[in-house]
Amino acid sequence: MLGKNNQVTEKEILRALSNVMEPELHRDLVTLNMIKDIKIAGKEVGFTIVLTTPACPLRSQIENEAKAAVAAVPGVDQVHVRFDANVMTDRRIAGRLAIPVKNILAVGSGKGGVGKTTVAVNLAVALAQMGARVGILDADIYGPNVPMMMGVNAMPSPRNNKLVPPMAYGVEVMSMGFMMPAGEALIWRGPMLHSAIRQLFTDVNWGNLDYIVVDLPPGTGDAQLTLAQSVPLVGGVIVSTPQQVAVADATRGLAAFRKLEVPVLGIVENMAGDIFGIGGGEVAARQLGVPFLGRIMLDSAIRSGGDVGQPIVAVDPSSPQSQAFRDLAQAIAARISVMSMQPDPELRII
Repeated sequence: MLGKNNQVTEKEILRALSNVMEPELHRDLVTLNMIKDIKIAGKEVGFTIVLTTPACPLRSQIENEAKAAVAAVPGVDQVHVRFDANVMTDRRIAGRLAIPVKNILAVGSGKGGVGKTTVAVNLAVALAQMGARVGILDADIYGPNVPMMMGVNAMPSPRNNKLVPPMAYGVEVMSMGFMMPAGEALIWRGPMLHSAIRQLFTDVNWGNLDYIVVDLPPGTGDAQLTLAQSVPLVGGVIVSTPQQVAVADATRGLAAFRKLEVPVLGIVENMAGDIFGIGGGEVAARQLGVPFLGRIMLDSAIRSGGDVGQPIVAVDPSSPQSQAFRDLAQAIAARISVMSMQPDPELRII
């Protein structure tokens, strides 16, 4: 029923939108406080939907269902939907780190040679392309390759006694590699490693970020333990290969994250196809009972782009592999949003 003077009312619009469910959170848009700035001008209605991440994979579905619900209100002829995003903050960060970052996620692997850094770099750039504020931290003390893959080789001058991360492809970049003489390897353990990794968070002038993607060293050693002890991780992503031995490798990565009480967001199968086959990562996810986040096919353009500091999602956004990385970024962002909406962070799915 129309309001006074046959005018559509905000109450009617909210009532209609209360029937539209957020597909992954399984609650309606009004209850989730996702509807803002309702504007009514005669028979035209506009409003803003505030997503839990700019990388929302079901944005189109939410838009279509919201439009249909409001269009069904008597007296409404046109519906205009705007979007904004407000990424939920991991509440544990404020208690342990004085940095303006909402979520810290780690990308790891049970062994080396699986393309973990390639996945981390393209994931970070894909999130930034979709409107998130993103940083990448290269915590691989044995082979810090993020600067090369992001096309940066030095930092700006410090500001206010803090390191300033260079920006590449919309992503703030910090790496152990900036601290090391060219061609040298670090042999750090125990307190030195703990201090170095913590300083990469606390002594860096990070921006107000939605996500920091941390590229871990391969395996399950001191760096992983130090990171989990030093900073709250919203979750971990395991990068695996397509071969059947991926099950064993992913099992080690999963065991490490679980031992450190880091929620596992899922498994990525990288370098699929051709000589490496296909399916091992998906089998590992099924056997280990964790989400399969996506598959990245083997493509020489991914490798060559990384060699010259040009991530494929940035230089060839229309390619199938770029779309695969964007799908991966959306899947991870959605998982983080779902976990962040749980009332108690200790109840997050591991």
